[in-house]
Amino acid sequence: MTAVPVAAPAGRADARRNRELVLRTAMRVFAEEGTEASLGRIAQRAGVGAGTVYRHFPSKDILLEAVLTEQLDALVAAADRWRARAAPGDALFGFLLEVVESSMGRRHVCDALTGDRSWPRAVLAAGARRFREALERLLHDARQAGVVRADVRVEDLSALTAGGVALRAAHRDQARGAWLVRLLLDGLRARTVTKPGSFRDDSPPSRHETPVLRQCEQCGAPLPARATGRPPRYCGPACRQRAHRRRLAG
Repeated sequence: MTAVPVAAPAGRADARRNRELVLRTAMRVFAEEGTEASLGRIAQRAGVGAGTVYRHFPSKDILLEAVLTEQLDALVAAADRWRARAAPGDALFGFLLEVVESSMGRRHVCDALTGDRSWPRAVLAAGARRFREALERLLHDARQAGVVRADVRVEDLSALTAGGVALRAAHRDQARGAWLVRLLLDGLRARTVTKPGSFRDDSPPSRHETPVLRQCEQCGAPLPARATGRPPRYCGPACRQRAHRRRLAG
């Protein structure tokens, strides 16, 4: 006899839907109006009673924590997608750019993390840990592939993405701001190290430089320096003649 699955009670399903509705509405309200928006305002935007909001989220801090955790989990899912579909370097840098872009519309919520709210709490701490682990996986893959600097750490990536969000927000030209973020992240890439070449100055000496002392090719006597013309090779006619006879004999 085949067992028939028991459907969840209607009240429980409605409660889940209401919780999801309040959470999604809170994300929009906090992003648009800031974290000072009241639970009553969120209830109004969600089209539910204030009691429904308070039943799922007894305080605004609890709701804000849930919103932050939900956004972190969305980034974890994005990191896993990048890792599954792209080469290690493309996955890491593509994900970092996505974090910057997605955070642009969530600045009010992100600012709450740095506010005096005794973050992180248990739920948010778990979400932050999952995000860090996803970022570590991307960084490990990129490091193994040799496309990122070996001294880069996860904390550096978090700091750079936060800086990228601030940079994008500060620039009037969005396209230019996005270019600057790419330039910022480009500093993480591994560079091919080549052997430094020896530098040689092949330019003629300046008239004011002291000429290098030369010696007669025949007898080794010091030769007088000349400021112009070809440098002398012999000290006099006798050495020049002897060198000429030696060439003929050879």
